[in-house]
Order: sequence, then structure tokens, then C-alpha cells
Amino acid sequence: MGNHRAERGSRRSTSAAGPVAGKRRAATPQRTLIPRALPSAPLIAGVAVLAVSAGGAVSAADAGSQRTSDGVLRAAGAISSAAGTEALSRREAVVSRDSHREAADEAADAELVALAEKQAAAHQARLDAIRQAAEKQAAKIKENKWVLPMSSYSLTATFGEYGLWASYHTGLDFNGDSGDPIMAVANGTITSTGYDGSYGNKTVLTLDDGTEIWFCHQTSIHVSVGERVNGGDVIGTVGTTGNVTGSHLHLEVRPGGGGPVNPFDAFVEHGIVP
Repeated sequence: MGNHRAERGSRRSTSAAGPVAGKRRAATPQRTLIPRALPSAPLIAGVAVLAVSAGGAVSAADAGSQRTSDGVLRAAGAISSAAGTEALSRREAVVSRDSHREAADEAADAELVALAEKQAAAHQARLDAIRQAAEKQAAKIKENKWVLPMSSYSLTATFGEYGLWASYHTGLDFNGDSGDPIMAVANGTITSTGYDGSYGNKTVLTLDDGTEIWFCHQTSIHVSVGERVNGGDVIGTVGTTGNVTGSHLHLEVRPGGGGPVNPFDAFVEHGIVP
């Protein structure tokens, strides 16, 4: 097989040598480039139209796609914005409700505090009124506290006795020496002074509650009508004027200026035991 390859190689080498003497070289035919048939003008125009149409379609598709994309984005943005607004509104509503609830609670607390303070103030006012009334009554009691008309005495006749008097004894007799001081039994105003028959020299003291106290048989009178006196003030002296058997003070108690009552009971009622 190797011999066959050698022979072929030898023949190529011979043909490649210059022309053989005495032989005409065959003329090599010239290749003529035959142009391929060109597409017709209508075809080219159709292709151009299709290209333009395709480009427009592509452009329109791109524009539509762009518009669609923009619309989608805007729609998405709108949805997102709406969702955000709704969420914010719900949050604001919750915050608003919480704020209103807190404000209502604070207002209710303030109302309760104000009501409690008002009730406490009213209670305190009532207590103050009671205290003031008690103090006033205590002062009145102290002011109107009766005292005995004489510092040294003995009782010689009591209310309601019969004997030496026209009917019955209408007062309480305090035995004493002439000239012994006689004191007002309570606060009041002198409403009468002077001589009064069997009562002798008499002084009438009208207390603040309207009760009249008659001091009778005095030797002297030390006060005048309209004069204001307090319990314990000296208003005169013991004597023997009028219808008497000895020096003493005849004392009568007449509530409201009316008829006489038992002076002993009146003294006891005012915390004094004669």
C-alpha cells in the first residue's frame, strides 16, 4: 500500500514541472461571476413595510408594555397607598379611641375627686355649724348661768307656804343682815326700780329669755332702769322695807313676766341648789 502512495506523489511532482517542449498548453477557461437573481422591487417594498410594521408593532408593544407597566406600578402604588392610609386610619382610630377613653377616665376621676371634695367640704361645714352652735349654746349657758343672790344666807320661807301672807308665799326668802349685798342671779336688763307697797323697795331684773326676777324689801337700790347687768353684779342691799318681820331678801321668779313659779326649782334647773 505504501508503494501506491509513492507513485501518486511522483505524478504530482511531474505535472507541476514546467511545460513540456513541443506541446501547447491548454487554455484555462475564465470563470464568469453570474450574479444571482435580485429580489424584485415589490418584494423589497413589502419587506420594508413589514419591517416598519414590525418595528411599529414592537414600538407599540413596547409602549403598551411600558404603559401597562406604568399602570401596574401606579395601581400597585395606589393599592399600597390605600392600604397604608387605611392602616393609618385604623391606627389613628385606635389611638383616638384610647385617647378618648383616657380623657374620659381622667374626666371621671376628676369628677369623682371634685365630688368627694365637695362632700368633704359640706360635711366639714356641717361639723363647723354644729361646733359653732354648741359653742354658742355653751357660751349662752355660761353667760346665763345663774348664781345665788347672796353669799351668806339661810332660807326662812319657801314657795307656796301659808301663814303670814294674804294667800300663800309667792317666793323664796333669803335671811340676811341689813346692808348685805344683793347680786343679780343672771345676765339681763333692769326694767323696774322703786317702792312697791308690801314688797318695799323692789328691783325687777328681766333676763335675756324674758324671765323676770323680783328682788324685794331692799334697803337700797344700786341700779337704774335700762341698765345692763351680768350675773354676780351687785344691784342693791338687804333691808326691811315693806311688809316684813325682819331683814331678808324676798325673791320671786316670773317667766315671761307672768305669774310666779317656785324659785327653788328654777335655781336647780339652772344648776344651782340654794
